[in-house]
Amino acid sequence: MSVVIIGGHDRMVCQYKKICKEYKCKAKIFTQMAGNLKEQIGSPDLIILFTNTVSHKMVRTALVEAQRCNSEVVRCHTSSGNALLEILEAKC
Repeated sequence: MSVVIIGGHDRMVCQYKKICKEYKCKAKIFTQMAGNLKEQIGSPDLIILFTNTVSHKMVRTALVEAQRCNSEVVRCHTSSGNALLEILEAKC
C-alpha cells in the first residue's frame, strides 16, 4: 500500500517512515510546501492530512490530486505517531 502524508512536524519524519514500514506501506512525507508538490504526490492508495500543521494551499493541492487519482483521504487534527498508528491500523 502506498501512503502520502501531508503535514506533520519535520522532526517526526523518521518516526512516520518507521511506523509506515511496520505496516508494509511505502510512504512519501511532505511537511513543507514544495513548488512541484502536485507532481510529487503521484497516485497513492491513501493520503493522510495532518490538518493542524499544514497550510490551506497544501490541503487543496492534496485534495485535487486525490480526486484525480481516486485516492482515499483521511484527515486527522493531530500529527502524532499514535494518530498515524491508529489510521494505519484501521486502513491496513
